[in-house]
Amino acid sequence: MPSAKVTPRDWATWRTIQLQTRRRDGSWVATPVSLVVVDGHGYFRTYDAAGKYKRLRNFPEVRVAPSTLRGRPVGPVREGRARALRGSEARIASEALARRYPVLHGWMVPWMHRRKGWTTVHYELTLADVD
Repeated sequence: MPSAKVTPRDWATWRTIQLQTRRRDGSWVATPVSLVVVDGHGYFRTYDAAGKYKRLRNFPEVRVAPSTLRGRPVGPVREGRARALRGSEARIASEALARRYPVLHGWMVPWMHRRKGWTTVHYELTLADVD
């Protein structure tokens, strides 16, 4: 259990998080993802062939922690939920990610998803203990 609640200001400074998604057998799988927070809403993206996408279809409950680029947690784990976005909501998330990470999410990730024929899926992340 975390010792203190996360404030919106703290959460907005996180650049990479360790996202833990649940398998059908109940075990958790950790993956580092880039995070952007806009008006108190956290956003991240993945693609439709990724394991985390498949796990999130079954179980929207997640665990997250601020982490290094390689996914090593540098803070306490928090409970949360991820919700897939469509239409204008997904566009807001895409533009916010591209602004914060112009090379990675403005160019490289969209190019790779197009090249591989993957569909990009954006998620809104809600933490249970954000004030």
